[in-house]
Amino acid sequence: MRRTGKTLRRLCGLTGALTGAVLALAVTTAPARAGSGGAGPAWEGRGAGPAWESRDAGTDARFRGLAAVSRSTAWAAGTKGTVLLTRDGGRSWRNVSPPGADALEFRDVEAFDGRRAVVLAIGEGEASRVFRTDDGGSTWTETFRNTDPKAFYDCLTFFDPRHGIALGDPVDGRFRILATGDGGRSWRVLPARGMPAALPGEAAFAASGQCVVSSGRHDAWIATGGAASSRVLHSADRGRTWTVAGTPVPAGDSARGVFGLAFRDRTHGLAVGGDYRTGQSSERAAAVSGDGGTTWTTASRPPGSYRSGVAWLPHSRTTALAVGPAGSDLTTDGGRTWRAFDTGSYDTVDCAPDGGCWAAGEKGRLARLSGR
Repeated sequence: MRRTGKTLRRLCGLTGALTGAVLALAVTTAPARAGSGGAGPAWEGRGAGPAWESRDAGTDARFRGLAAVSRSTAWAAGTKGTVLLTRDGGRSWRNVSPPGADALEFRDVEAFDGRRAVVLAIGEGEASRVFRTDDGGSTWTETFRNTDPKAFYDCLTFFDPRHGIALGDPVDGRFRILATGDGGRSWRVLPARGMPAALPGEAAFAASGQCVVSSGRHDAWIATGGAASSRVLHSADRGRTWTVAGTPVPAGDSARGVFGLAFRDRTHGLAVGGDYRTGQSSERAAAVSGDGGTTWTTASRPPGSYRSGVAWLPHSRTTALAVGPAGSDLTTDGGRTWRAFDTGSYDTVDCAPDGGCWAAGEKGRLARLSGR
C-alpha cells in the first residue's frame, strides 16, 4: 500500500512530456445577465472566448500551488522550494521563497491577501511541512513539520482567515486531516473516527492543490483516486466527520481518478480528472454535482483528455475553466458540456472574488487571459 500510495502522490511530477505555464488570467466582467447571480466575463454569451497572452516568470520551477487574491495579486508555489508573488497583474513576479527550502516541493498555497499566505510542502515524513508569512514573503515561519513516517500531506484549504485543514493520504486505513484554528500558525491532527475507511490503494493527487477544497465556513470536499473507484468525501463540520460518494470519473489504476474539485457554493460542484499518463484515454474526465457532492453525473461532453485543475468564474452560476497537460476547456452551462479553447499545458487554476483568474504550470511561463 505504501508503494501504491507513493506512486500515486509522485506521479504528477514524473512525466517529462507534461509541459505547462504559470498563467495570469485577467477576466473583464460585464453587467450580470438575468439569473446569473452577478457579473460574468465580457465574452460570456457572445460566442467569443478566452485567449492566452504569454508572460515570462523568470524561473523554470513548476507551480502546482496557486492562490488568486485579486486581478493584480496572486501567489504561486512550486518545485525547488519556490514561492512567487505578483502585485501588478503578472507583469512581474517577486521571488519570496522561504530561506533554506530549496529541497522542498511546494504543492499548495492559500493566501488571505498580498501579505498573508500559507504554503504546503509535500513528501514522506518530515518533507511534509507548512509555512506562513505575514509580510508578503519577506519572512516565513515553519508552523508544522510532519513527524509521522507513515503520513504524507497533499493539499490544504481555508474556510476563513482562521480555520483551515490540510489533507493527508491514508494512515492506518483512513485519510488524515490536519486542522488549524489560528490561520495556520499552529496545527493539530484530527481524530480518525469521523473519517470513513479508505479503499485499497486509495489516495489523493497532489497535482493542483485541489484535492481538498472548501466553500463557506464549514463545508469541505476531498477528491480521491487510485482505487477501484474514484470518490468524493464531504464534511459539513470543518473536517471532523465525513460522508462519501462515488463518482463516474474512471479509476481502477494508480494513475486515474478525480484530481481536482471546485464548489461555487455548498451545493454546486465540479470534478475533473482522468488518467494522467500521456496518450492514455480519459473518457468521462469531468462530472458535476447539484447536491453538495452526494451524487455525481458525467458531463455530457467532457474535456477530451485528463484535466487536473478546475475553477468557477466569480459571479457566474454557469461558467468555469478546466486545465490540464493537454490544454484548457470552458463550460458555460455549469459543467454539463466543455469546449477546448487552448492546447497548452497547465496544472491548476484559481479565481479571485473581483473576477481575476489565474492558473499555473511548469517552466515558469506567464500568460494573461483576455476576451476575444
